[in-house]
Amino acid sequence: MCPGGRGTDARGSLDYRERIESVLPPSFSEAAALLADTGRAFHARGWAPATAGNYSAVLTRDPLVLAVSASGIDKAALDGRHFVAVDEDGRVTGGYGRPSDETAVHLAVVRARAVGAVLHTHSVWSTVLSQTAPDGRVEIRGFELLKALAGVTTHEHVERLPVVENTQDYDVMAASVTAALALHPGCHGLLLRGHGLYAWGRDVAEARRHVEALEFLFEVVGRTLPVPARAGGVDGPG
Repeated sequence: MCPGGRGTDARGSLDYRERIESVLPPSFSEAAALLADTGRAFHARGWAPATAGNYSAVLTRDPLVLAVSASGIDKAALDGRHFVAVDEDGRVTGGYGRPSDETAVHLAVVRARAVGAVLHTHSVWSTVLSQTAPDGRVEIRGFELLKALAGVTTHEHVERLPVVENTQDYDVMAASVTAALALHPGCHGLLLRGHGLYAWGRDVAEARRHVEALEFLFEVVGRTLPVPARAGGVDGPG
């Protein structure tokens, strides 16, 4: 099963949430460097074209402080200077620039999942699949790479990713994300319709692994869809 309940899993003796909370948060400079490397790698793979995408890591939990990418930065040129520290209300407490417009969503995911890092991509296949899910979720099953997701030990696992409607009101988006995560406690990511993927993990490395696995799976599933479904037509699977 996906992590979400209490108990042990195959990757360690601690509960998933306890393992996340046991990870020592990085310093601001360390987090910025890790996230910048991740953002450039995602750009190179076509998952963060132009200025699309945003990334964050928890610096402290009490009080909650995140390192988050600044707005409007081309991800090909992303480096440690392009991050700011924000508090639990999204106010800048360090660094230079304006935080990502979607900072409220990062904060919502961190609160809901007690994770250490949140990554957001804008790939072709995540966008395509988000448009073919009229019932509000994308289901992926039967693929070996599902085992790259934390707590998953078999290809028979069913990953159910909620699809949240896109909006330019980011407070509304954050509230919708919070509600979707409450309904899908075991998911490793979520999709914004016509927009892209959010994925997370106990640290930047795990979140990055989840993005890489999910983006691979999105492409596999997407390539099997009939052309009308890829275009958002009604003839494809729900």
